[in-house]
Order: sequence, then C-alpha cells, then structure tokens
Amino acid sequence: MSKARGFTLIEVLVAIAIFAIMSVVAYRGLNGILQARERVTLESRKWRELALFFAKVEGDLTAVIDRPVRDNGDLLLPPFVGKERTVSQDDAQMEFTRTGLPGQSGKLAALQRFGYRLRDGAIEQLVWPVLDRAPRSHPESFVILQEVAELRLRYLDGKNAWQNIWPAPEQAGLPHAVEMAVVLKSGEKVTRVYAL
Repeated sequence: MSKARGFTLIEVLVAIAIFAIMSVVAYRGLNGILQARERVTLESRKWRELALFFAKVEGDLTAVIDRPVRDNGDLLLPPFVGKERTVSQDDAQMEFTRTGLPGQSGKLAALQRFGYRLRDGAIEQLVWPVLDRAPRSHPESFVILQEVAELRLRYLDGKNAWQNIWPAPEQAGLPHAVEMAVVLKSGEKVTRVYAL
C-alpha cells in the first residue's frame, strides 16, 4: 500500500513567498512599462501639436499679401505688423493680410486679416471679421498651442538684417522672412524660419 503524502507547511510557505516575490517583480515591471507608455504618449501628443501649429503658421505666412488695412481709428496699418509684445485685448504680436482660406463658403478669394500672440501661456490666432475695421470691430481669438512660456518673433529686412519689429526703420512692405521661436513650459525651444 502506498502512503498519500501532501505538502508540508514549510513547503507551502516557501511556495507562497516565491510567488509573492515574483508578483512584486512583475508588478513593478508592468508599472514601469505603463508609466513609460504614458510618457511616450504625452511626448508624442506635444510634438504632434507643435508640428500642426508650425504647419498652420506656414500656411498663413505663405498666403501673405501686400494690402494695408484701416484700424478702428481709421488709421492706415501696414500689410504686415510685428511687435515685441501686445498692449491691448485686440492686439497681436504679428498681424498680416492674407488671401482667403480654401473652402470658404462663397468667399474663396476674400482677403482676411490674421494675427498671432502669446497670452496666458497659450498662442492664440486672431481673425478679424473685416479688413478695414469699424470702430467696434474686434477679432475672434482661437487657442492653437498651449503650454508655451515664450514666443519670440524676428523679421528679415531688405538688407538681410533681423529686426525685432516690423515695419523696421526705413523698411516698407513685407519682410523677406519671419523667424518664430517658441519656448515651451517644459523647457524645449523650437525655431522655424519662413520665407515670404
């Protein structure tokens, strides 16, 4: 006759201890993978949004046209205006006239006035409803890039010198190029140069 033999208490405790150690190691490994995946997803989203932003700016700047406009006080504004900072609610750091957007219902060729500015940690696009503004014309603003610490703009003049404002002294019309530097709150700085 054979004797039935089971596990001893010591063997069961050793097996449970080994299982617990393996579970902790597996949990830490899985947790590390999930955290890395989340970081990669956030980084991918940040760079995708930045690429879309620069593509939008490029699309707007390639459509710039040399057409001055009238402001709310009936003063003539140049076709392209660049400032170091904004001073009012309706002000932009970079403002220009551009051709109409493709697909505009019934107004394919209608000129528009666009602008960009940094406000409250986000870059906003400004769109004026008309070119020559009435006293109560105000632009619509759209947030197109968030988590921005700084927006720096420079303009290349006819003497191939970079200017911080436009129109630069003794310069008229459009700049030859625009340099846009975006500093994110996470510390990265991305610079793009657009030829006009």
